[in-house]
Amino acid sequence: MNTGRQHNPAAQIVIGIGVIAVGLMFLLDNLGWLELDMSVQFWPVVLIVAGVLKLTVARSPNGTIIGGALLLFGVLTLLKGLGILAIGWNVLAPLAMIGGGLFVVFRSTRLARTGPASVSLAKDGSEKLVYATAILGAYKRRITSPQFGGGEITAIMGGCELDLREAGLSGDAVVNIFALMGGITIQVPADWSVQLEGAPILGGIEESTLRPKDASKRLVVRGYAIMGGVEIRN
Repeated sequence: MNTGRQHNPAAQIVIGIGVIAVGLMFLLDNLGWLELDMSVQFWPVVLIVAGVLKLTVARSPNGTIIGGALLLFGVLTLLKGLGILAIGWNVLAPLAMIGGGLFVVFRSTRLARTGPASVSLAKDGSEKLVYATAILGAYKRRITSPQFGGGEITAIMGGCELDLREAGLSGDAVVNIFALMGGITIQVPADWSVQLEGAPILGGIEESTLRPKDASKRLVVRGYAIMGGVEIRN
């Protein structure tokens, strides 16, 4: 089992700031300077931190939109809870639905406009890069490209499974992951080495791959599991 893991300093700073913010809110509430229901205010802070972390690992327009939406919704919800913004759930809920609809429309029109040429392909026509998103659903994909080049996987209250056991790799490839109350599973060939860069937040990241003698094929997995799980195995 490969136990090597590196942590992103920028991500640790964001996580630290989030913990400090929650601690300050608890302190001010306990001192009577603010009247907060921490069971309610906890979730906006989680969404804000999740949005910032998603933006740090986004490699596609879809990833940037998702990160921005989480950040914006968390800020609006927090301001509402603090009494700074007079807005109710009768407005926030429709705004969330509109945002989800705009995301689907943007993604569909972008694919229709750019067509198959927007997908990075290997010489044999197979997919070289993978960009997978599962929100309140499941997503499964098998990659057989001999020149896998990485990608981005996002699971929000859903699940993503990426099977790379029939894919080829020359040198390094980077896959950015983001699991928010969801799960991601990545299966890799036995001759690939895996390097983890990221951190679980109230979640877990488990790597149970074999350590190959030849480390010339390396998959770098970067990202976060926030109240979710990520598993990498052979």
